[in-house]
Amino acid sequence: MSVIERKLKDRSESKCEISGAELDLVVYTLPPYTEESLAHSVLLTKQLKDQVENPDTMNPNDWRGLSDSMWNENLPVQILSWRMLARLKNIDTLEMMYLDEEALEWAKATGEGEEEDENKIVHKDSNGAILKDGDSVVLIKDLDVKGATFTAKRGAAVHNIKVVWDDANLIEGRVENQHIYILTQYVKKTK
Repeated sequence: MSVIERKLKDRSESKCEISGAELDLVVYTLPPYTEESLAHSVLLTKQLKDQVENPDTMNPNDWRGLSDSMWNENLPVQILSWRMLARLKNIDTLEMMYLDEEALEWAKATGEGEEEDENKIVHKDSNGAILKDGDSVVLIKDLDVKGATFTAKRGAAVHNIKVVWDDANLIEGRVENQHIYILTQYVKKTK
């Protein structure tokens, strides 16, 4: 058991922070974050975690605990509750929640709660966080740049990106003073 898992169990009294169940508990870290921490993770049942990660498998009956968890004092639990209420289109309950501007931005980082336009092209990084013009990203792998004499190194920061409006898989940015196109699957959004 990891240190974070132990601390989450202490925080939640060894219960799922959404449903209150006590069996089959796992740590879930809320995107865009990837490292387990008390500030970015929750304790869920494996079944709920699977539904969070695979929206097509959502069973609304499994999420009845949201009306209680949305009032939880821990921000990651509030953020996950907001995202799931938005996904379930439970607008009445969602409108009762209050998140400050920074927390709401984190809640919306995966695109939950945004109006759906089936023709809208959405750019997402490797963790599923939505990318927009002006965002900063970091490369998650070394990339050979076609037509150039260098390799864009893993960990290189790309600031003030531009999304390619007709291709959800491409962004534009500058690496080593060269303007390049980058596949979104090879980047991670930064704050």
